[in-house]
Amino acid sequence: MAKTFSNRYIFIYSAVLVAVVALILTVVSVSLKPLQERNQQAEMKQMILKTIGVEATRDNADELYAKHITEADGYYQFAGGIVIPLHGTGLWGPIWGYLALNSENTVVGAVFDHKGETPGLGGEIASDKFAARFIGKKMDVQPIRLKKNADKANAYEVDAISGGTMTSNGVTAMLAEAYEDYSNLRKEAQQ
Repeated sequence: MAKTFSNRYIFIYSAVLVAVVALILTVVSVSLKPLQERNQQAEMKQMILKTIGVEATRDNADELYAKHITEADGYYQFAGGIVIPLHGTGLWGPIWGYLALNSENTVVGAVFDHKGETPGLGGEIASDKFAARFIGKKMDVQPIRLKKNADKANAYEVDAISGGTMTSNGVTAMLAEAYEDYSNLRKEAQQ
């Protein structure tokens, strides 16, 4: 004959089990947090270095970053230019990136990434092919914007992502916001 358990026993057993699992998950999460933060910092440094043409790994990102980048006022300076951080929202979540500008405010490097854009559509912002579209564009008198069938000769237009309208709009919005911040920084530097 099978043993039966009372409802009270099942409830107490379940509550204890949930508490033990929650405690284990909390301990694991707290113990892994420093590693996660180090990995995020290494990834950020790799992205910034990539915009200036320096390929880095997680192992050498700190060393190369210290050699090539100086942080100032939320921007990242390198020999002959500045790297601008970008933050925005795509179709399915956060998007971000970095633009490296030379002293003439011309893009010399770009890198973008996303949290959950659709692969093959909005997710294309993370590709080197997409980032290459920005090389040679300007961020001086107006922001760069994404536009379908953009005029390649126009220094302020980049061809939008086919099938990724919401992500393209998000990239345009984050570029406009970064332009405003960068313009204010340039005005302060001139005073």
